[in-house]
Amino acid sequence: MHTEARAGFGESTEANVMATGKRDRDPDHQAKNAHPPKGAQAPKAVSTPDRIEIRNVYTPADAPVDYSGDVGFPGQYPFTRGIYPTMYRGRLWTMRQYAGYGAAEESNRRFRYLLSQGQTGLSVAFDLPTQMGYDSDHPMAEAEIGKVGVAIDTLADMEALFDGLPLAQVTTSMTINATASILLAMYIATAERQGVPPAALDGTTQNDILKEYIARGTYIFPPTPSLRLVTDMFAYCAEHLPKWIPISISGYHIREAGATAVQEVAFTLANGIAYLQAAANAGLDVDRIAPRVSFFFAAQMNVLEEVAKFRAARRLWARITRERFHAQDPKAWVLRFHTQTAGAALTAQQPDNNVVRVTLQALAAVLGGTQSLHTNAKDEALALPTDASALLALRTQQILAYETGVADTVDPLAGSYYVEALTQQIEQQSDALIRQIGDAGGMVRALEAGIIQRHIAESAYREATRIETGEQIVVGVNQFQGDAAVPPPLLRMPSDIVPRQKARLARVRSERSGDEVQRALMRLRRAAGGSENLMPHILEAVKAYATLGEICDTLRAVFGVHKPAAVV
Repeated sequence: MHTEARAGFGESTEANVMATGKRDRDPDHQAKNAHPPKGAQAPKAVSTPDRIEIRNVYTPADAPVDYSGDVGFPGQYPFTRGIYPTMYRGRLWTMRQYAGYGAAEESNRRFRYLLSQGQTGLSVAFDLPTQMGYDSDHPMAEAEIGKVGVAIDTLADMEALFDGLPLAQVTTSMTINATASILLAMYIATAERQGVPPAALDGTTQNDILKEYIARGTYIFPPTPSLRLVTDMFAYCAEHLPKWIPISISGYHIREAGATAVQEVAFTLANGIAYLQAAANAGLDVDRIAPRVSFFFAAQMNVLEEVAKFRAARRLWARITRERFHAQDPKAWVLRFHTQTAGAALTAQQPDNNVVRVTLQALAAVLGGTQSLHTNAKDEALALPTDASALLALRTQQILAYETGVADTVDPLAGSYYVEALTQQIEQQSDALIRQIGDAGGMVRALEAGIIQRHIAESAYREATRIETGEQIVVGVNQFQGDAAVPPPLLRMPSDIVPRQKARLARVRSERSGDEVQRALMRLRRAAGGSENLMPHILEAVKAYATLGEICDTLRAVFGVHKPAAVV
């Protein structure tokens, strides 16, 4: 009886196949089946936070794209499908786990551990005093030494951080902005002491100060001198560090602050426009600088929206660089990007659920064509990750790469009516928002007026309201709470980090040449008051073992400090 039922349900005669094929090719049949039958309950309305309506079903009429002009082939303008012809068939994305805590020794141990487990690139997290330009013995630093990243006061710390690591073989990403030029100078000096010339160094400094004014707040100087530091690094790297990417323009922190997918694309690319314009104003050639610009995006929970976002961002940036900046080199049209899974999506409740969230976000990044990827650990809503949770996050990437088949073909979702339609809508809305920023006088003016911050605050409020009312379900938070879970083991900081860090700083101060430090700082101050490139002077001060705080105080004396306007 059951066998007959299965056979009847599954039978497919030649006539049935032919009839089915005819119906599938019939536009009238498709149109009728795109809507619920008479008397059936209509599907609920669905839209993205950007108010893009999501249809119940998509047809070719919803995605009227010009293949050659809008989609094209991977590795060819407008790079919708990816920046390389073979993508992951030629080379997998870089697995770059973000790490750093405590003093240099703790972070060096974590780097060695992750590299031994198959990580393919280093990514350094710095503590807040390092990000804000304060030494560890400054009163402002006391409560934050080594908490959210590694503490770096002098070249001695950087030497300890990278002790025994093969800087000529690994790529290093440094998440640092206001003090990026100082940390890069320390990295250069560390490599030289290892016998590695600057020309051999490969990696990235985030160096995206504009997003600090938008979303994070770890700025020091006002926008104009901050942009000067950025363009000075552009010019220095173009001359001395040919493999180094001097900036990674970050949409990640913008998205984490509450921006939508469209806002993440628009504000990030608008920042990119501001940096290229600043470089052009400084007399730098766009065809020399644009190929050395990279980007950094978040991967959030709506998998297909994120894939469309990455595709739209590539296409839009290609058009911006070619049409707005008249770049001639095809390498200047390419949007290279790193992705990090969304920290804001992690929950302290039921932290094991975060493994699933991170896996899906990482899948979106890979399907969207990322060049490198960090996967968050499941316990990061509670503390910095333990070795075990960091390893599980790395294994997530490795399973995606080697077991799922998602890297076997380029842009596998191309041609999906839904994905192509959503790519087009995100591009159009992002482009419109970029034009609004241009009409407001550009990104710096829009920041000073609070326009960008207001957009993000409103979006963050709408999302918080949707979660609070239950319209947006977060498993384990506002639905499916279940019993209270036993908290996982958390990373605990060694109790001696603060005295140990201060002791090393005091030792460096006592052993260095005070006169040499003062001469280097005096030359830096004179250069900051003029128009010279500041990187050689910063490097000279670093090699004399001037502290990060002393260098920043020298620049504060010339540039002043940024005081943000209130956003109402």
